[in-house]
Amino acid sequence: MTLLDTDTLPTTDHVTTVLRSVRHRSPGEAVFHQAVEEVLATLGPVLDRHPEYVEARILDRLCEPERQVLFRVPWVDDTGRVRVNRGYRVEFNSALGPFKGGLRFHPTVDLGIIRFLGFEQIFKNALTGQGIGAGKGGSDFDPAGRSDAEIMRFCQSFITELYRHLGEHTDVPAGDMGVGVRELGYMFGQYKRIVNRFEAGVLTGKGVGWAGSHARTEATGYGAVYFLRDMLATRGQTVEGRRGVVSGSGNVAIYAIEKAQALGATVIACSDSNGYIVDQAGIDVGLLKDVKEVRRQRLSAYAAERPSATYVTGGSVFDVPCDVALPCATQNELGEAQAATLIRGGVLAVSEGANMPCTAGAVALFRDAGVLFGPGKAANAGGVATSALEMQQNAARESWTWEETETRLERIMTEIHQHTRATAATYTDDPDNYVAGAAIGGFIRVADAMLAQGVV
Repeated sequence: MTLLDTDTLPTTDHVTTVLRSVRHRSPGEAVFHQAVEEVLATLGPVLDRHPEYVEARILDRLCEPERQVLFRVPWVDDTGRVRVNRGYRVEFNSALGPFKGGLRFHPTVDLGIIRFLGFEQIFKNALTGQGIGAGKGGSDFDPAGRSDAEIMRFCQSFITELYRHLGEHTDVPAGDMGVGVRELGYMFGQYKRIVNRFEAGVLTGKGVGWAGSHARTEATGYGAVYFLRDMLATRGQTVEGRRGVVSGSGNVAIYAIEKAQALGATVIACSDSNGYIVDQAGIDVGLLKDVKEVRRQRLSAYAAERPSATYVTGGSVFDVPCDVALPCATQNELGEAQAATLIRGGVLAVSEGANMPCTAGAVALFRDAGVLFGPGKAANAGGVATSALEMQQNAARESWTWEETETRLERIMTEIHQHTRATAATYTDDPDNYVAGAAIGGFIRVADAMLAQGVV
């Protein structure tokens, strides 16, 4: 059986055949396979109602990026030594708008990671309703321990190759792990120098003083908490008074902690790659920002300065009993063992601030235990939603206030929650099935656009 035969298969066989093709054509890309399987596993009821999606081979086309760019990035370190890294940009789907998605600089980055992230971006971006397509990119460059001058030289080399594939109506990258305002500034400056245009809308996540948007840094973390709040509200519960645990200590984690505590929660733990802190008095966000954003130190420095905090090496931050958990670090960080521990500790809800931080087994345990679970496709869409708001401001040459931008972010997250829940109720008869609701809700928007635009 080949892909050419899939339009004659029953729905389950069609999905199986597409999955088999993905594994065959992209060998060794386990996290990409995982992401595809998670989505396709939810689509049976949709394909049953819409056989035109099968006939048009929407699944086959959706799983294959429109374009993949792989390139070398040569640069010179502070000792004068020539270094060479690998750069990627996967432009996955433009049915709803220009390719949109972040750039990740981390030594673990490879094509499989970028394809996984880009595939997830399709559904996340569609759920925002902001008219943006999906892409992802990055490099195996590690900015940790590098000087500003080295990072500048790397970023300039990176964008010197990538610029030819970008444009405000073509592909609009943003930041991600290892790529913040500093890196985006270096890339934007080099892009501007090459093309001789101040094309503000070509990158998002820029500094507010040079065409960036208020609330962009905070958006992903804030959005995950808004989604958590809206999930709890369906059961007549609130964030206020809850004890929370957040994994990670980067932008997403810091601002998830900030917003959760602004809504009345007490976040008692967060983590980095070496361990985690437990602060029963509640995380001091000001100190955390100083340690991580200003001094760029490990969390052990926080514990050394905070009498109520202890630093723990070994184990998992999810060993700490809590009412709500927000995994905000990286993919597959929360497995079945951690999920079981959280359930025994009485967790009520989990909202993903990172991309696919919970394994499929962990998600199944949460669902079986009746724990509210917000998947990253919906719960962490606040970042890209605010990137789209930045694009709107750039197109109009406007700059909105903090209050206006955050209000729009909150409204978008509430609409995503409502749409996800309504879609789950329609196709699964279970409005709490946010996993299916997010995947199906995003898929239908993209699939309908692909049908309307023909076989391209």
